[in-house]
Amino acid sequence: MSKDQRFDPSFVATVTVTFNPDGGLLRAQLDALPRESLKLVVDNASQPEILRDIESLVSRIPNARLVCNDRNLGLAAAVNRGVRAVRDAAPEARFVLLLDQDSEPVPGSVEALAIGFEALQASGERVGCVGPTLLDVATGLTHGFHQCTRWRWKRVYPVPGAAEPVPCANLNGSGTLVPVDLFLDLGGLEDDLFIDHVDTEWAFRVQGHGYRLFGIPQAVFRHRMGDASQRIWLFGWRVWPVRSPRRHYFLYRNAVILMRRGYVPRVWKVWATVKLCMTFIVQFFFGRERLAHAEAMWRGVKEGVRET
Repeated sequence: MSKDQRFDPSFVATVTVTFNPDGGLLRAQLDALPRESLKLVVDNASQPEILRDIESLVSRIPNARLVCNDRNLGLAAAVNRGVRAVRDAAPEARFVLLLDQDSEPVPGSVEALAIGFEALQASGERVGCVGPTLLDVATGLTHGFHQCTRWRWKRVYPVPGAAEPVPCANLNGSGTLVPVDLFLDLGGLEDDLFIDHVDTEWAFRVQGHGYRLFGIPQAVFRHRMGDASQRIWLFGWRVWPVRSPRRHYFLYRNAVILMRRGYVPRVWKVWATVKLCMTFIVQFFFGRERLAHAEAMWRGVKEGVRET
């Protein structure tokens, strides 16, 4: 498939990880994906009544299949199991699209990602992954794309639909399109990270092997960060995810783990330290259950230090 050829949906398979999902959001996602693509749902031990709803939904979606874990293995392990299943079930699939349970591509976005990848590769780029513009449904704001200079970690905000790909230092896991062979050759996602910063570690590892990441503004996914999102003023209006104490535990633990990795850019480590401090401040001033969150954050830091 090249930029001038017709998009073949059978070249793209999708892997969606679920854990007690909102049925309406999951249905909207699966309906929005190409009919001809294999759509693999990997469930991480949702509650029985919710799992029954997932089974019923998947049975009605063309080319959709369900893989059930008997316990919550975490996002990384579930994605890895899904990609391995893609290789067995759809050996013709060149790419896999990784999805959270609450992301929904707008029409034409999956095609835009695949064509964008092929066009970049045809131009001589050593492409590892591409990702879409993420549009936060709660605030109406886009999340932008991360870029890294020698001294600064920043976000850029191209107009959704812009034609030019955006070089990136990181991509959000949901919406990442990656060749199946590359994903498996690099060992997939890191199981032990469980959930937060799984995509961060993966992005730096891909780049450490000499590949590049790009954002494709023409691809737009409606997306929800954390358990919910809020719009706050912090030197400009920003989308800030609302997380549970458990998610904050993994966020802090995994950030500390990555700070000890040699292939992680130093500028990200500085930015991540600042971001963790900002997260604590935002939670203290705008959040609830402050003590529970503070305890989870501190426990994450301690265990991150212990594991490095």
